[in-house]
Amino acid sequence: MESPVFEEFAPASDCDCPGCVHWRRVLPHSWTGRTSAHPAAHRALALAAVASAALGAGHAVPAAAAPHAPHRPGVLAGEEPDTPQGGQVPLHGPGGRPANPSAAPKLTATTRTEIINRAKTWVAAKVPYSMSEYWSDGYRQDCSGYVSMAWRLPGNEWTGSLSSYGERISKEELQPGDILLFHNAADPESGSHVVIFGGWTDYTHTSYIAYEQTRPHTRRQSTPYAYWSDSDQYVPYRYKGVTPEEPGAVPGKEPVGGKPGAPAATPYPGAAYFGPGANNKYVTLLGRMLVARGAGGSYASGPGPRWTDADRRATRAFQLAQGWTGADADGLPGPRTWELLATGKGKEVKAGAGGPPPSSHGVPGYPGRAMFRPGASNAYVTQLGRQLVRKGFGRFYEVGPGPRWGEADRRAVEAFQRTQGWRGGAADGYPGPETWRRLFS
Repeated sequence: MESPVFEEFAPASDCDCPGCVHWRRVLPHSWTGRTSAHPAAHRALALAAVASAALGAGHAVPAAAAPHAPHRPGVLAGEEPDTPQGGQVPLHGPGGRPANPSAAPKLTATTRTEIINRAKTWVAAKVPYSMSEYWSDGYRQDCSGYVSMAWRLPGNEWTGSLSSYGERISKEELQPGDILLFHNAADPESGSHVVIFGGWTDYTHTSYIAYEQTRPHTRRQSTPYAYWSDSDQYVPYRYKGVTPEEPGAVPGKEPVGGKPGAPAATPYPGAAYFGPGANNKYVTLLGRMLVARGAGGSYASGPGPRWTDADRRATRAFQLAQGWTGADADGLPGPRTWELLATGKGKEVKAGAGGPPPSSHGVPGYPGRAMFRPGASNAYVTQLGRQLVRKGFGRFYEVGPGPRWGEADRRAVEAFQRTQGWRGGAADGYPGPETWRRLFS
């Protein structure tokens, strides 16, 4: 009997599935010398040949489809992203104009304000996450494509190549527009991720505003340093093409006039812009300045244009930090309060001074992530520990819960989170708003 003849099958060279992307990186040339062949295709052909011979069939057994790398299982929304990524491709995808591979990375000059403003455009548009789709600006809709867009790179990079466009810096040197990069060289599809640093949320430098492309779409949110998971693997980088700001520009913050280069110290707009019923851009600006001075614990979510009790409590916390009392610490910003905030003068708000948000349905207000980080010492840590003991997680404490955050607190929180069915970054031992709500419900 004649041996069956098989025709080799190779997937298209522009396939963007995670499996093909991975194999193109680690095995750019197949054993036949053809750049488009998928290693799994050769294995499938060999298996098909053996099966055909064993069955004595006169025709080829269809080869199995090339396997795709599995997506990482999702976790609780808002805790850890599921962000596989594509490789290096031109703008608008594989069909776009390829860059010269032998050329050195091309740097386009840009400012920090421009980087953050570009990052905000995807946040506003809620660009859906995808490792195979490309937004109207030509950049791939995954984490590395997002950074490529914000840095205005000539093409779509990936976590393994972004570092060539930046210089490594320290945590203390981070400024808006820099990035925090984790590239898992051993297995790029496992954990690799990159986010844009948007500025510290308070003076403790334990959390920051992160701009990132993740499922389901681009987001901007407060994030513990360096990230929810694999925190020790993230490395800060600064874009080599960043240029000095225009005089008076504030990186990471939109000037009141909405134009880069507007005066950083915005004049006091007047008492009429603050208080019950107020809804304007100055309330947002006030909140951002208060968060930067340590009063972020008063906010359950980021500051916004509508005046709320969170703004009043944060303002009062700042006023009390200056040693003011009575009518001088009424929670409404006057000219002196505004001047100190706008110029960066005056004393910082101590952790926990702003107080937590009000209780809701019997659940005490969540005081903020900054209250539960290494080095934190406040009444909320004690409150958390006592509730964990009531819920049956006291075995982690050698002595009773106290105000200083420790490993016993983290392990107890992690154990509670795992009882909720959470895994990975959702069970990191640090209480977020949902952990807090369930624990005190």
